[in-house]
Amino acid sequence: MNMFSLEGKIALVTGGSYGIGFAIACGMAEAGATIVFNDINEELVNRGLAAYTEKGIKAHGYVCDVTDEAAVQNMVATVEKEVGVIDILVNNAGIIKRIPMCEMSAEDFRKVIDVDLNAPFIVSKACIPSMIKKGHGKIINICSMMSELGRETVSAYAAAKGGLKMLTRNICSEYGEQNIQCNGIGPGYIETPQTAPLRERQADGSRHPFDSFIVAKTPAGRWGKPEELVGPAVFLASDASNFVNGHILYVDGGILAYIGKQP
Repeated sequence: MNMFSLEGKIALVTGGSYGIGFAIACGMAEAGATIVFNDINEELVNRGLAAYTEKGIKAHGYVCDVTDEAAVQNMVATVEKEVGVIDILVNNAGIIKRIPMCEMSAEDFRKVIDVDLNAPFIVSKACIPSMIKKGHGKIINICSMMSELGRETVSAYAAAKGGLKMLTRNICSEYGEQNIQCNGIGPGYIETPQTAPLRERQADGSRHPFDSFIVAKTPAGRWGKPEELVGPAVFLASDASNFVNGHILYVDGGILAYIGKQP
């Protein structure tokens, strides 16, 4: 199974201090990769470093705003100098603002687009030249079911994640000949600290309405766990996926395949 090994590879996971990014990075470390991550401030980076240490992983953390092109270029140059050339990039950092479209300011819309779409462009652009020189590279963009579907209150997020799907395909189109594979992972509804309030039991012991909605819409009948994204991520980062390019792998328990129960 050596084709799934990440031994000797350096992986940069943006926003990798906690949640999905942290889970993916831990899985890549277990497969042999050296982990580099960033976050928006020193507090989050220190939190991430402590969490990796607790897992027995020696990670390299950097403070960087991924929407700041100059800061990203500087971070990537520093990583190359201190750790080595990045072989695997996971564009994981993202935000969501749940606001009805007609109540959302253009400023809030732009902020979501900036973090969820412009940042993957900026970080990929910074990493690709050295990948080309090295002769290979893997880019994994964390997309979403909102890359395919719309839903109330997430106009900016859906627009960004739909754009990220197409950025994924375009990076494949432009740089596939240079042995760079760019694919996406589209998580379903995952048990993370951010979604915990949506899964809390009500005072009467019943499920939260959104929890009931998601479970009913998912053929698996449950939320996903962050570690269930690890296998797909390691596959897309490894030599096992060398002829897989421009693909979005949805890890959603079957939601996108399912029309839902008949009333």
